[in-house]
Amino acid sequence: MMIETPMEILVPSWWEIQVTVAASLCVIASYWFFFSKTGDFGVDRSQLVESSSISAIDDKDKMVQFKGDPQTNSAYLIKLELLAAKNLIGANLNGTSDPYAIITCGSEKRFSSMVPGSRYPMWGEEFNFSVDELPVQIIVTIYDWDIIWKSTVLGSVIVTVESEGQTGAVWYTLDSPSGQVCLHIKTIKLPVNASRVMNGYAGANARRRASLDKQGPTVVHQKPGPLQTIFNLLPDEFVELSYSCVIERSFLYHGRMYVSAWHICFHSNAFSRQMKVIIPIGDIDEIQRSQHAFINPAITVILRMGAGGHGVPPLGSPDGRVRYKFASFWNRNHALRQLQRTAKNYHTMLEAEKKEKAESALRAHSSSIGGSRRQAKIVEETVTKPEKLQPFIKEEVLVGIYNDVFPCTAEQFFTLLFSDDSKFTNEYRAARKDSNLVMGQWHAADEYDGQVREVAFRSLCKSPIYPRDTAMTESQHAVLSPDKKIFVFETVQRAHDVPFGSYFEIHGRWHLETIAENSSTIDIKVVSAGAHFKKWCVIQFKIKTGAVNKYKKEVELMLETARSYIKICTSGGETNNQSSTPSVTPDCN
Repeated sequence: MMIETPMEILVPSWWEIQVTVAASLCVIASYWFFFSKTGDFGVDRSQLVESSSISAIDDKDKMVQFKGDPQTNSAYLIKLELLAAKNLIGANLNGTSDPYAIITCGSEKRFSSMVPGSRYPMWGEEFNFSVDELPVQIIVTIYDWDIIWKSTVLGSVIVTVESEGQTGAVWYTLDSPSGQVCLHIKTIKLPVNASRVMNGYAGANARRRASLDKQGPTVVHQKPGPLQTIFNLLPDEFVELSYSCVIERSFLYHGRMYVSAWHICFHSNAFSRQMKVIIPIGDIDEIQRSQHAFINPAITVILRMGAGGHGVPPLGSPDGRVRYKFASFWNRNHALRQLQRTAKNYHTMLEAEKKEKAESALRAHSSSIGGSRRQAKIVEETVTKPEKLQPFIKEEVLVGIYNDVFPCTAEQFFTLLFSDDSKFTNEYRAARKDSNLVMGQWHAADEYDGQVREVAFRSLCKSPIYPRDTAMTESQHAVLSPDKKIFVFETVQRAHDVPFGSYFEIHGRWHLETIAENSSTIDIKVVSAGAHFKKWCVIQFKIKTGAVNKYKKEVELMLETARSYIKICTSGGETNNQSSTPSVTPDCN
C-alpha cells in the first residue's frame, strides 16, 4: 500500500502539467479564431467593422428617405438582371462560399437570394430601380453569408448607367483577387406623366406620400412604436398586427413580426446578430400557406418579379420570384388570414385612389370645356384608352413553321374553335393528355386590340431531366378584322415547374385569311413560333431549338383535332340549317 506525502499531493505531476498547458493552448486558439476571424484574402477585423459601419449608415440613409420630399414621377426605369458569378473567393473552411448580392442604386438597396456552398452561383433574378436622371451608378457587392458572424465581402463592382438602352449579358470583374459577376442592364425612359409605380421603398413610399399630402400635415399624438424605433418608419405608421415567429434562413432565427397598413416587418436579435426585414405590401405577389421541415406550419410571402429582397437575403424560387418564409406561429391559419386581409385592403385602397384620381381628371377636363356632355365623353375615352397599343408577342423571335389550306372561313375558325362556348380546347388538351384545364373568358384589354384570355393546365414532360408534369399558363390574343376575313390568333406559353422555366416564353402566331368569298376554305398563311428569353441562360440555344420543335408537333395535333371537330360541327349544322354559314351543334358546345 502506497502512502502519498503532502508534497506529492500539492505539487502537480508532469502529466497534469502537460494536460493543463494543452487545454490552455486550445482555449487561446479558440478565442483567437472566434474573435479575430479573417477572410482568405486578408481582410482584417478593422476592415470588417468599417464595412459594417458603412452598411449601417447606408441602412439609415435608406430609411431616412421615408422622411424626404415625395416624388411621384420618375424619369427612367432600370431593370438589372443578376445572372451569375464565377471564381468567387472561398470564404468557408471547406473552400466554398454562401454568396448573395446587395445591389444599390441611388437610395434604393435590394438583396438577392443566397446560394449555399458555391463559388459559381447562378441567380437569374431581376431588380427594378427608378431614377430621376442619368448617369447613375449601380453598386453590386457580393457577400458570404454566415450563420452567426457578420457577412464577409467577397468583392464589389460599380457600373455606371449613362443612357437608355440595354447592355446584354456582360461579365464584370470584382475588386478582389478573383471573381466576376454577370449582369444584364436595361434602361427605359418613362413618359413624363407616368406614375412611379415601382417596387422597393421609394416606389411604395411615393404612392403613400402622394396620398398623405392630400390630407395635409399629419399630427401624431402617440409615442414612437417599434416601427419607428426599430425600423425608422414614418411617425404616422402604427402596428396593426404582431406575431412571435421565426424566419427561415440556413438557420431559424426567432424574432417578432410587425404588420402595418403599408409594410410587413420582422426583427430578430438571435446570437447577437440583428436582422431587420421590411417588406412593402405593394411588392407582395402572393401570401401562401406552406410547411417548414414537413411538420412546422409556415407562411411564405412571395414578392413580385423585380422586387428583390429587403433587409436580409430572401429565398430563391424556380420562377425567379424571391420569397420569405416565416414559421412557428402560435396560430398559423389565423395569421395567414390576417396577412391576406391586410394585402387585400392595401390593393383596395390603391384602386380607390386610382379611381378617385381618374374621376378628378375627368371632372377637370369636363369643367374646362364648359360642361358639354359630348365633349366630356370624348375626354373620358381619351383618358381610358392608350394612344398606342402594345404588341402581344415579340415579332423578332418568330419563325415560320406551317402553311396550308383549312376547310373553313376565318370567322368560323374563331367561332367554332376558340369562342367561349366551344369545347375544342377541351378535346385538344384531352388528346395531349393534359390535365387540370382552366379557361378564362374572352375580354377586352386596354393595352391590346381584340380580346384576350388566360388558359391554365398541367402538361406532361417527356425529358428525363424534367419532372413528370408541369404547370403551364397560356395567354391568348384574338383579333378578327371588321370584314371578318382575317383572323390573327397569338399565344404566349409559360412553363412554371421545369428548370429555367422562368427564363423564357414560347410565342406563337396564327394568321388566317379567307381566300374565297363564297368558299369555306382558308389559307393559313403562316404559323410562327419562337422562344423569347427574359433572362440569359447557359442552355439557351438548346431550349430555343427544343421549344420550336415541340410547337411544330403541337400545331400538327391541333390541326388534326380541329379538322375532325369542324367536320362534326359543320355536318351537324348543314343537317339542321342549309345556310352557307355552319352553326354549332349541341355536341360542339
